[in-house]
Amino acid sequence: MEKLAGNIALLTDGKRTLAALLAGAFAVLIQAPFDFIFAGFVSFPILVWLLDGAAPSVSAGLLGKFKPAFVTGWWFGFGYFLAGMWWVGSALTVESQTYAWALPFAIVGLPLVLALYFGLATALARLLWSDGIGRIAALGAAFALAEWLRGTLLTGFPWNPIGFGLMPVPVLMQSVGIVSDIGMNALAVFVFAMPALLGGKRHRASGIALAAVLLAAHVAYGFKSLSTPEPTGSTLNVRIVQPNIDLTEKWDSSVRDRIFNTEIGLSQRPPEKGKAKPTLIIWPETSIPFIFQDYPEGLRRMGDMLGEGQLLLAGVARTEGTGDSTLYYNSIVAIDGKGEVINAFDKVHLVPFGEYMPFEWVFEKLGINQFVAGPMNFIPGARRNPMPVPGNFAALPYICYEIIFPNLMFNEAPESSFILNVTNDAWFGNTPGPYQHLRQAQIRAVESGLPLVRAANTGISAVIDPKGRVLDALAINMQGYIDATITVSPQAYSAPFPNRTLNGIAVTLALALLAVIMSLYRKFRI
Repeated sequence: MEKLAGNIALLTDGKRTLAALLAGAFAVLIQAPFDFIFAGFVSFPILVWLLDGAAPSVSAGLLGKFKPAFVTGWWFGFGYFLAGMWWVGSALTVESQTYAWALPFAIVGLPLVLALYFGLATALARLLWSDGIGRIAALGAAFALAEWLRGTLLTGFPWNPIGFGLMPVPVLMQSVGIVSDIGMNALAVFVFAMPALLGGKRHRASGIALAAVLLAAHVAYGFKSLSTPEPTGSTLNVRIVQPNIDLTEKWDSSVRDRIFNTEIGLSQRPPEKGKAKPTLIIWPETSIPFIFQDYPEGLRRMGDMLGEGQLLLAGVARTEGTGDSTLYYNSIVAIDGKGEVINAFDKVHLVPFGEYMPFEWVFEKLGINQFVAGPMNFIPGARRNPMPVPGNFAALPYICYEIIFPNLMFNEAPESSFILNVTNDAWFGNTPGPYQHLRQAQIRAVESGLPLVRAANTGISAVIDPKGRVLDALAINMQGYIDATITVSPQAYSAPFPNRTLNGIAVTLALALLAVIMSLYRKFRI
């Protein structure tokens, strides 16, 4: 192993670049739908050994001292994001004759940018590098900081964080309720990189033992959490409708009635044997194939569809104003049996380039109004408001990729009974994207201690309990519905460790402190 570590550390030029790129690409296997956790124990030791050989020249200036480690981490990150997010380009193929030119920017451009965060992580870690466990701790702390920045800067994009690699199944998801995503990112890199110690002489036994103890505690807490009975509460009967609408027809007025009739029909079907009549019916994101002003009859039909005491929560493109001053919102509306909209939530965190154009004035000069197929650019809502539903409960609404932001939920979950996630993952077909999106929803349920109901146009629709377990689901590209009874309580927020973010920061600081101590010890010893 020492010989292998030495050979990797001594790689130069193209061989070093290729090794970093392939190691990053292989690391993607820790994410859904592969969930091959052992890939992390291969990729991150290789990254450590590459960084061992990324020492700057003696004459390098300030930036030059960072460059070798930054470049190594950047290539690792480029491989990771290219292999893990190539499917984003699928959104541009819905109207390929119009948007195919932008495919390289989506498939390659996004990884080029996101890789900067991994480059930052490795450059910071190299400042505290040592020849033992200290460098592993430095890498874990630096990645935690970089992943936090990735989820925060420029509206954030925390997709496939490294910490998810230690949470492929519910029993391994429970620790996120203690240390948050920040702590899980730090611990995941720390544990994954620990086998790199086998390539040296220092801290072999103690490092591997520490990793084993951390993993054992991670698993033990998971089993303990899953074996703890859920608190009793009231129940809510829901129906999740998955209409499986083809995106090429989504806004085609000639097939509007067919799409609408499909959704009405699925909602009106009697419950399966042994299932209760739903009190709450849920349609996916932008599932209503018209603007209310253009088809007022639609509201009446939805009201007629609903029985006594039933409520429909449906995704819709909502408008305000008229003519050139019309504003469009990606919304969830609550419709009662009278065919009246009694509540609405407008999506707060919009998708850059998908739902709105950042730096719009620049792209307008180039004649570009949007990058993906759709009828309009959206305006963000002002705030997230829990939506009352029958039974004195409140649904906390998240539209599409809003569910990937853990910080959004931290202050909002206490006011709610369950999480509602409506989405339209049809943009990405049967690729890893929808599976990774579902994994994000599972983690949010564990973090919040709330059940989660997810309605997706083409899948994966699901009912998820507060422990992240998928209780029922509909597969991708399947048309149908789920009837489920979820147990909720008013003000049901029950996250086991409300201070989990502080705990995660503490874990990161502890690793950083260990790195500092070992770095100083190394210098003193030398």
